[in-house]
Amino acid sequence: MRHKLLIFLAVLFGLLAFILTYKQLEAEKAKIHGDSEHVVLIRMARDMNEGEEISESDLVRFQTRRNRETQILSREIPWSDIAMVIGRKLATAVNKDQTLQTTDLQQPTQRNSFNNIVYKNMRAVSLAVDPVSSVNYLIQPNDNVDVIGTFRFPSASGNADLETITITILQDVKVLAVGNRWGSGSIDPRSQRNYGTITLQVYPDEVEMLIFASQKGTLSFSLRNYEDRIIDRNIESRKVNFAMLEKEIPNYNTRRTKRRGL
Repeated sequence: MRHKLLIFLAVLFGLLAFILTYKQLEAEKAKIHGDSEHVVLIRMARDMNEGEEISESDLVRFQTRRNRETQILSREIPWSDIAMVIGRKLATAVNKDQTLQTTDLQQPTQRNSFNNIVYKNMRAVSLAVDPVSSVNYLIQPNDNVDVIGTFRFPSASGNADLETITITILQDVKVLAVGNRWGSGSIDPRSQRNYGTITLQVYPDEVEMLIFASQKGTLSFSLRNYEDRIIDRNIESRKVNFAMLEKEIPNYNTRRTKRRGL
């Protein structure tokens, strides 16, 4: 009987020790995660030598966790700054899967500064955005977007009423940069809305069109899948107003029902 009691007590104390150790480990893990945050960094897709020029295909997205305080002083380059990396030359050799740091890059020159990111015969233009128009600031450099405009025109019936129309202006537009570190944009004192900027790569004649459209209406940006490069010609002739919306709603819902297999 005494032997069984000793075995029982040994098992009990062992179980208690395991539970206490587990709780301590979980507490330490929670403490570590409480002081850290998810970050998306740039990682090398291949080995490269000193002096080589970095292209888009040489880089991959790498998500990890970093301590908040140490990340402020870190030399690691966030993925949101990829546009400033492409075209730069390496100051030292780097290995595949290595996280890219600012010290790995040569100092910018006129040739590899931001203007070198813009393709020849193209232009960079920046437009104001807010959380709604920019997919809650989820758009990042190197993404592709569609540009949608909403405008108010005199009614076709000839009366004094203004008609609201929404149209897709441009499709599959490359994003070169985003301003104000998304989420810390300036505050418009009149509307108290938080604004940032988005910089697009467009053709020269599209620059003046986008600037005019931004002054005469409201521009929004829809984010595309990185593999989706299709230009939908049917969208070009669409002008969405209340009458069209009322007519098309059943078709929208029918399409979604078929896709779900219901």
